[in-house]
Amino acid sequence: MTTSDSQPIRDFKDQDRVMEIVETGFESRRILVVGDVMLDRHAWGSVNRISPEAPVPIVRFLKERQVAGGSGNVAMNLVGLGMRVSLVALTGTDEAADQLRAVLGGAGVDVEGLVQDSSRPTTTKMRVIGGHQQMLRLDFESSHEPSAELQDRLLEEVRSKLDSCSAVILSDYAKGLLTPELCQRLIALSRQRQIPVLVDPKGSNWEKYRGATLITPNRTELAAVCSADLSDPKNLVLEAQRLRRHLGLDAMTVTLSEEGMIHVDEFSAIRVPAMAREVFDVSGAGDTAIATLTGALVTGLSDSDSLVLANVAAGIVVGKVGTVPLARSELLNEIDSLPGGDGRTHRKITKRQRIGRTVEAWRARGERVVFTNGCFDILHAGHVSYLSKARELGDRLVIGLNTDASVQRLKGAGRPINAQSHRALVLASLEAVDSVVLFDEDTPLELIRELKPDVLAKGADYTVESIVGAEDVLSWGGEVKLLDLMDGLSTTRIVSRLASLER
Repeated sequence: MTTSDSQPIRDFKDQDRVMEIVETGFESRRILVVGDVMLDRHAWGSVNRISPEAPVPIVRFLKERQVAGGSGNVAMNLVGLGMRVSLVALTGTDEAADQLRAVLGGAGVDVEGLVQDSSRPTTTKMRVIGGHQQMLRLDFESSHEPSAELQDRLLEEVRSKLDSCSAVILSDYAKGLLTPELCQRLIALSRQRQIPVLVDPKGSNWEKYRGATLITPNRTELAAVCSADLSDPKNLVLEAQRLRRHLGLDAMTVTLSEEGMIHVDEFSAIRVPAMAREVFDVSGAGDTAIATLTGALVTGLSDSDSLVLANVAAGIVVGKVGTVPLARSELLNEIDSLPGGDGRTHRKITKRQRIGRTVEAWRARGERVVFTNGCFDILHAGHVSYLSKARELGDRLVIGLNTDASVQRLKGAGRPINAQSHRALVLASLEAVDSVVLFDEDTPLELIRELKPDVLAKGADYTVESIVGAEDVLSWGGEVKLLDLMDGLSTTRIVSRLASLER
């Protein structure tokens, strides 16, 4: 099958399952990453004049940031998604090696597999940025192959960790670690244990990846290996399939930058268009894609849903500047924000264990979060007016909705009239509402303390002193707002009116 035989895949087939996996499913998995690790250093400064010594700008140093790059960025993305990660790689015996250990270990990556090689510096990329413009990059590296003794040590580190892992990622940045012999031994060990091996390839010698489960080249890398023009999607699929069969791979996922990605396996070709968004920096997008794809596949998501998820993840990081790993809260929030008619309405109904991460992602984007709560048993015009006013107080509106058990304790036998699932669905269908979360307590105090909203809204029939959570919201600098209600409208009056009509 070629890409012309089927429609492109843009949406998840089972979005609820995807959300479930991203929320908690990744946490049960450990991934082993083997490959070229590096330290990315970014030095920022201001530029106000040209040097009198040479026609170059003078950058006045202001700050520096250090992050893990290469296979280290793959590991950081996996950790950001909630997975447990072991990293096997080579470093030098220098200060950069210590800094890498601190960055990776501090994030929760198992760094016991970092093997030191005194014959090479720790690969370091130092970028000097003046204002918003990169002025210079200094590379400290050596790409010679490790000695046979070091390769044996690396292999022993792999053996010691392999049995506890769900998958292996080979992150090749052509810095010498992933020799043909080492790759083949790693793939053989993994295959013997039925552990999938995913590869982010480099260079033109792909024979060393023979027998891997999946590789993720970009179009330029694939074209160089095939010596073919791959601008035509049909030709790309044909060449990818030919190479996949030649190398004994289960599948190949080709990333196409602004055009998305194409995935081929023995039975089909799947095309996933890129998500429309402004691109600031493609650095690290491939690392994010292979990390997310690996996690999705090993937790049992379908190929198509795994590819869409990886595409969504890559789309997030290209909207950032520099090498920045993905956070699970960002991915959950992005999935929530996807269009989808009734599906979008259902996705507004947020699980208690997820709402904190969703609010955190909104706040990280500078959005102001408003919270209100209630039973909302029979939704009427007064509720709609009130919720519209509450939404105007910020960028996002979260409703804390009493469960059926909570309503019964508060209102007595015979209430609620409508079940919690129905009440939540009606509220979620309102344009003003961004999220509905159920709480089983008598009051929403614990939920308010978890979310720390910027604004707490209630009806003007309350006083600030009588509002549950008001004191807490004010304590962290938030606001409490009282909103006017429409006269004569309440669920209690509607219920009474209906009862009188029945008589």
